Amino acid sequence: MNDFFTASASVAGALIGLLFVAISVASDRLRAATDGQVHRIRAVAALTAFTNSLSVSLFSLIPGAIGPTAISVGATGLAFILASLLSLIRLRQVRWATAHDALFLVGLAFTFVVQLIAGIDVNAHAGNSGDVDTIAILVVICFLLGIGRSWELIGGPSIGIRKEVTALVRAHQGSPDEPQGTPAPPVAKAGSEAQTGETGPT
Repeated sequence: MNDFFTASASVAGALIGLLFVAISVASDRLRAATDGQVHRIRAVAALTAFTNSLSVSLFSLIPGAIGPTAISVGATGLAFILASLLSLIRLRQVRWATAHDALFLVGLAFTFVVQLIAGIDVNAHAGNSGDVDTIAILVVICFLLGIGRSWELIGGPSIGIRKEVTALVRAHQGSPDEPQGTPAPPVAKAGSEAQTGETGPT
């Protein structure tokens, strides 16, 4: 398991460095007046997920430190999620367009809750490999969540089966089922008035 956490720490460090590059690329989006807060939450959420994986991976190499680390960074992550949701409510950006971001925050919160419980169990039952395996799986999940947030932060394309099927149905409904016949040429109108000449008496 130490080999896994050693490799995870290296991956987390590399991903954090790439995240800083992505933030510099998307700096204009972060400073935007309208949706800037949403993009800032995405950036911090990715950083929180990567930092969680990095902290757990590094401290797991110290004997007896994985439990307290999982508890502390899990609680920190939950505090960030609560602050993010409150900021969306305060700025009145809780709408359908931000539902995807809110759903992601709920999923990240669930991850941190499971990590918090696993950390408590590790402290209560030292040497329980099952809880350590759970924390290791959560480290991988945080990697995937952070990568997804980073991709959305830079505006990467999103191609989903639901989106494509919806677009296909709309395109099919907008096209005519049968080709329409060519319109008949307009009928030429008769002259407005016939010109008549006046004839004088012969």
